[in-house]
Parts: sequence; C-alpha cells; structure tokens
Amino acid sequence: MEFISAEAKYVLQFINQTNRSVFLTGKAGTGKTTLLKEIIQTTHKNCVVVAPTGIAALNAGGVTIHSMFQLPFGGFLPDNSVAQFNENSKFESRATLRRHFKMSGLKKAVIRNMELLIVDEVSMLRSDLLDAMDFMLQSVRKRNQPFGGVQVLFIGDLLQLPPVIRDDEWRVLRNYYSGKFFFHAHVVQQNPPLYIELSKIFRQTDDRFISVLNNLRNNTITQNDILILNEFVKPNFDLKANKGYITLTTHNAKADSINQQSLEDLEGNSRFYKAEVTDDFPDKIYPIEEKLELKVGAQVMFIKNDLSFEKKFFNGKMGIIQSLSEREIWVHFPDENKSIEVEKYEWQNIRYTVNENTKEIEEEVLGTFVHYPIKLAWAITVHKSQGLTFDKAALDVSQVFLPGQAYVALSRLRSLNGLILLSPLQMNGISNDQDVMNYSENKASTEFLEKTLQKDTKDFILNFLISSFDWTDLAQEWRNHRFTYNEKSEISEKSKHAIWAKKCADEMEKLIDPSQKFILQLRKLFAENPDLQFINERIQAAFNYFLLPMDNLVYEILFKLEEVKRIKKVKAYYDELLVLEELQIKAVLRLMKAKLMIEILVKGETISKEKLSSDEIKYYRINKMETVTQEFKKVKITLIDDEEDIDRYAKKEKKKEPKKSTIQETFELWQQQLSVAEIASIRKLTEQTIGGHLAKLIEAKAIKISEVLPEDKIMELAEAFKGFEGNSVTELKEKYGEKFSWDELKMFKASL
Repeated sequence: MEFISAEAKYVLQFINQTNRSVFLTGKAGTGKTTLLKEIIQTTHKNCVVVAPTGIAALNAGGVTIHSMFQLPFGGFLPDNSVAQFNENSKFESRATLRRHFKMSGLKKAVIRNMELLIVDEVSMLRSDLLDAMDFMLQSVRKRNQPFGGVQVLFIGDLLQLPPVIRDDEWRVLRNYYSGKFFFHAHVVQQNPPLYIELSKIFRQTDDRFISVLNNLRNNTITQNDILILNEFVKPNFDLKANKGYITLTTHNAKADSINQQSLEDLEGNSRFYKAEVTDDFPDKIYPIEEKLELKVGAQVMFIKNDLSFEKKFFNGKMGIIQSLSEREIWVHFPDENKSIEVEKYEWQNIRYTVNENTKEIEEEVLGTFVHYPIKLAWAITVHKSQGLTFDKAALDVSQVFLPGQAYVALSRLRSLNGLILLSPLQMNGISNDQDVMNYSENKASTEFLEKTLQKDTKDFILNFLISSFDWTDLAQEWRNHRFTYNEKSEISEKSKHAIWAKKCADEMEKLIDPSQKFILQLRKLFAENPDLQFINERIQAAFNYFLLPMDNLVYEILFKLEEVKRIKKVKAYYDELLVLEELQIKAVLRLMKAKLMIEILVKGETISKEKLSSDEIKYYRINKMETVTQEFKKVKITLIDDEEDIDRYAKKEKKKEPKKSTIQETFELWQQQLSVAEIASIRKLTEQTIGGHLAKLIEAKAIKISEVLPEDKIMELAEAFKGFEGNSVTELKEKYGEKFSWDELKMFKASL
C-alpha cells in the first residue's frame, strides 16, 4: 500500500492471523476503500464481499447481501414466530426462512467454504438483516457459532448514511431491537467485533478544516467552528461565471434539474452515448445512466479512479467537455491546462463459485457494463457524493434532513479554499445519532489491540492446526455413507460397491485415534510458551505419517467416480460420492496448508495468500485425476474401449484463472490466435471494447499493428496520418469517412 497507518496494519494482522471479527471505521478520506482492496488482494482466506445495496456491492467488487444469503426483502424477526404481513410490511422469522428459502448448491458451496465475510457500507446495514445473515450462515454451515464460525469484517462510517426502516416496520421491530444500526443486532450485542478506527486523514491536510470536521462529526461543534464555516457563505455566488464548482444538494430532483437546465443553457447540439451491456447485468445496478447526454462545454465529473499507471483522473475529478464525436470524448482540466481522452470503463456483475480443484472461492463474471466513467456535474446529491473527493464545491445544505449529512457534504472537500456555502449553516438538523456516538466509545486502544492480537494469533494458529488434524466429522461422513448401502439387494447397482465403502470407512476409522492423540499433544505444546521449532518438527512428522493414508482415500474416491460415471442411472450415487470427494480433498489440502503455516511462522514471516499456497496444493486434484485416469485405463481396459471418455454426470466446468487486468485477459486470448469476435464472445464484451484493448496493447508495444491490420491498410493509414499532430482522430474520421473505421484510426495512432 502507498500508505499504511498503524491501525491499518492491525486490521491486516487481525484478518490474516486471527479469527476475530472486526469493525473498521474512520472518517471520510482515511483510506477505508484502499485498505479494503489491499485485504482482498492479500488475504489467504476464502473471502466474499457483500454490501446492503446493488451499487455499493458493485463498487466494492462484491454482491448484495440479499442475493448472497438468498434473503427475501422485508423485516426479520429473530425468533421462530410465523411470518407476519400487514398492508405495507412483511416479516420473516427463523421458522419461515428455514421452511421456505431454497438455496442453490453453488451458493451453499460458497457459504460452506467461506472463511472471511467482508460487509462494506455497514452504516446502511439494518440490525434485523444482520441477524438474518447470521441465521443463514449458521444453518448452511451447520455450526452453532456466531456467523457459523466465519470471521466478519464490517467496514463503514456510521456517521454517514443510516439504515432505512419505515415507521410501520419499526413498530414491530422495536419489540425485538433497541435500535436500527448493525451493532444493535443480537449477534453483535452478544459477540462485539473489535472496533478499529483509521485516524490519519489523507483527503484533507488543513488542520483548521480537520478540526471543524471532527467537531461536526462528534456532535461537539462550537460557535467558533460555525464562524469559520460562515466565512465561506456566499448566497449570490455565480456558479456560471466560476467554473469547476459542483453543487451539493440534499434532494435528487434538485440535482437533476440543475444538471438538465445547465446542459440546456449551453449552445450547440447534444451528443448521446449508450452503455454497452453484455449478458447478465440488471438495470437496477447500472452504475450510471445507460444513456449519457453531453455537449461541448458541459461540466463533468469522473466517477472512477484511473486504473492505469498514469493516474490521469480520480473519483470526483471535475473537467469540461472539450470535444465530442461518435467515438471520442475529450475532457479539459482548466486548472492544470491539460486535456485527456476519456476511455471506457468496465463494470462486472459477478457471482462467487468454488474452484473444484483447490476449493477456493473465485469470481465468475455474469455480465459487463461498459461506459464512459463520467456524469454531468453541475450538481450531485450529498447521498451520491459518498466516497468522492472534490477540489471545489458549493454546498446547498440549508435543508439538511439526516444527521451526518452536513458532515458527509463538507468532508468531500480537500480544503476550505474550495468551499462555498450558498446559505449560512443552521445548527438545527446537524445532530448525529446518539446511539452511534455511544457506540463509538468502544474504540480499542493500542495496548488492547496489541495484547488481543498476541493472544488471538496464538489461538488462531492452534485452532488452524487442530482443525487440520481433526477428522471426526469426515470419519462420520464415511460411516454414514457406508450404511446407505443395501447389501442384501441383488438388483441395486449401488450395493455392488458396498465392500469398497466398508474398506474405505475402516481405513478412515484407523486414523481417528492417532490423530486425536496428536491433537492432545498440540494442545499441551501450546499451553505453555510455545516452542515453534519443536512444534514444527512434530507437525512435519505427523504430516508424513498421515498424508499417505489420507491421500490413498482421495485416490480411492476418484477411482470409484471414474468407474461410476460410466454406469447408467446412478446419478444419486455419483452425487453422494462427489460430497465425499470434496470433504476428503479439502482435508488433504488443509493438511498441506498446516505444514506451510508452521514453516512460515518458524521463519518469522507474516501469513499471506501467496505464502500459504504452492503448486502442490494448486494442482493436487488435477495431478491426482491424471494418475487415476491412467491407472483406470490399465485396470479397466474392458470397460473402456469405445466409451473412453464418457462422463454421464459431468458438469461443464469453466477453467478459472486468477484475476488479471481486463487488457491482460484480452492479450492472452489474442496470443491464442483468436479473432476479435471470438475474444468478445468469451469475455462477454463488445467487439468495440476489444478493439480499444488492442489499441492499448499496440501503444504498450505488446503487439504490433501488423498483427492486427493488413499491410495495404497500414500503408493507406500512414498516408492519411502524414502531418497529423493532434490528439483526436475525429478530424481524420470526418475527412475519410467509411474508408477507415474508428478502431483502425485509433490503432494506427497508438502505433505512432
């Protein structure tokens, strides 16, 4: 990370080396989003990101709470009462969720494999919804622990957007809850997360401004603060004459009408740009309007950070439209006197899946939304400005309607120099929620964090090692499986395999006694001051003792699956074996990770995703499958002949790779000699977007233009570009019309 504060470091350590749930908060501009990205990239845990709304989930790179946990919209009563309905409200309870809500196998697999759940924008999370999440996690994971044993990281600023509960809903819910925030949930009241606050502000550096913001946030605003802010009151400020200011207002309709009117006031014609939406991307989570209307001279704002090395823009950066054409938008930044071409941005609608080889949680792209990441910016609501940074803003906060809104609005600014107040700040309506203020007193001190981290790390390592050798549940699964065979039945296909099942269950049974004795030994070694060097020696010895029999059982199941998949009408039996295969492989991979974990600790290194993985782990199942297939061919030669590769019950799995940049993914497909149309189809993007990627690759000298365009076309383009000094290829497009496509012009320009 470019900056990492002491508190941020603690958060990373608690996530990676303990199982303690954490509430990460901090004022606006303290780097919560940056830290979230760092955690997702570096944690060794199977991690899922959720948020209360579709847009918040999209911004955090996750999914909504309702879709992840298959929850209905409406209130949740944390007991077993029957569902309640009135005209406007509907309430579910544990009993009704248990009865009605069917969850797909894919979701269940993700929830069962989940180790870390990140909840972003937690200020909007209702207490009852969090209890519903807790109930679903405990039910699916069959573990009677908070959140089913999953570590939860809550992220958000409680003094920003509060949860929404209608009065008629609250009349029912107040019988169960003392308040509406996430910390009022029963699961949090009984198991409070560690409260860590990021304190270093990166957005503002002006001490006078920071002090006013802190007082505003903490409900301790003084007369002096009001005097400071009211120095910036200019009710007659001419926004047309002073370009580059965005108006922050409290109502959507007002922001929309300011933007629309300002656009109409500009001379010239509008141009319209439509998003490219591919496959499954529901309109309710569109990050911006599908149709963008622009004119030269329009004031716009970027709504994403520039992902490229150049960092030409950031979320909230303002500019003026300099020129427009069918496929080019140029924005000018008057303060820096520079112009850039706006490139399209790609948003992905994802779902989580479990990689069947490594049992790791991965993302699958369901659809994409590609558009220019800009919007009209004469005005924006305070609500939508959350997370943005402005250099200049005019605040119309005379009718502040929620606690914390004045704070959100003011904290968007980098400094007081860019502030205009369109009316004096009234003190009514600026009070913050008292519950939130009281809860903030739970903040952990540095001494407490240090002490807790040491103790929790020791517990985490011990529990990680114990669970790596505790196979009682696995042995029970084998036992249960063994008793599903009807050995007396002559006609059942499954009964023919009963002897095999008994042999495997007995093999597993033999491991339980020595593994439990080893666990007792581990507990003793950790009870005193643990000697990591000695523990490492014991783990290595245990690993060598147990790996072979555990590995043999994986071989047995894979071999049996290879056999059964060729037999007709035994899908149910095949599915039972798949469950055993998943559990047995998970146990072996966990054993390998335990060995790595203790080796990392002996070296005194930090636990991370990179270090807790190896080729042996990544390719364990694939290599095992190859061995099984070869052996199967030798042994079952008669069974195979014509039907060598029949798999009656196979799911068509897509090969998953680690997440790469969108241009890198296109490049790798291009190297496989695929056409633009084929790449677009595989990537769920349009050909136009892929053309843009190729131009970028040509510019980066990763591919040559001669690989993309024929020689004669390149010669013609070279002729057309003679004397070209501009940045925009619009003039050339107008001059040559259909002779050259936009993509050809952009690619040739990139090659110069």
